[in-house]
Amino acid sequence: MQTLSESKLDAAHALSDTYLPAGEPWLHKLKRGQTMRIVDLEGNQAVDTIFYNADDNEESYSVTDTLLRQGGIYLSTGSVLYSNRGRAMLTIVADTCGRHDTLGGACAAESNTVRYAHQKKFMHSCRDNYLLAMAHADIGLGKRDLVPNVNFFMNVPVTEEGKLTFEDGLSAPGKYVELRAEMDVWVLVSNCPQLNNPCNAYNPTPVRFVIWDAV
Repeated sequence: MQTLSESKLDAAHALSDTYLPAGEPWLHKLKRGQTMRIVDLEGNQAVDTIFYNADDNEESYSVTDTLLRQGGIYLSTGSVLYSNRGRAMLTIVADTCGRHDTLGGACAAESNTVRYAHQKKFMHSCRDNYLLAMAHADIGLGKRDLVPNVNFFMNVPVTEEGKLTFEDGLSAPGKYVELRAEMDVWVLVSNCPQLNNPCNAYNPTPVRFVIWDAV
């Protein structure tokens, strides 16, 4: 799936505009009807994101339900992100990148060891970022609540043999994706700190989150 579409929303009228440095976590409550734009400021930066029902943290983004409902492994304009209870959480309403990964997962100490080298185990990771954000927020989320994430702007093709490969990204400076919340959700982000993956050209960069109130 690759469906390019531009937004009609004007950042000058946004409710909030947040700059997130390279490698940092972010946790934000997005209310039903609000629209969030994620901007890839310098190009090919992976934005690892998980969503939770803000009123019931046991309901979270489900890659299984999402892929089964839409019949494909990539996300773009029109894709609906479903929860583990089969309910719509968010809808992608605009996308100038065209494809976002659902299978590559978030980097962790263990995956750094397996994918790269044993000495990479202690490098900072998206899993660390998630846990840091959870630890600094009193909202009832913890390690056991971590689930498979969406990798916005990341390029993880599937080979004919069914294997995953981590390739250079498809994004570019200024590309963005917009999501409309279909329920109140917590947005848990790791602006990926990975230094060993060609998806971000081995160079983590900042991203931007622009949010508009429901029209």
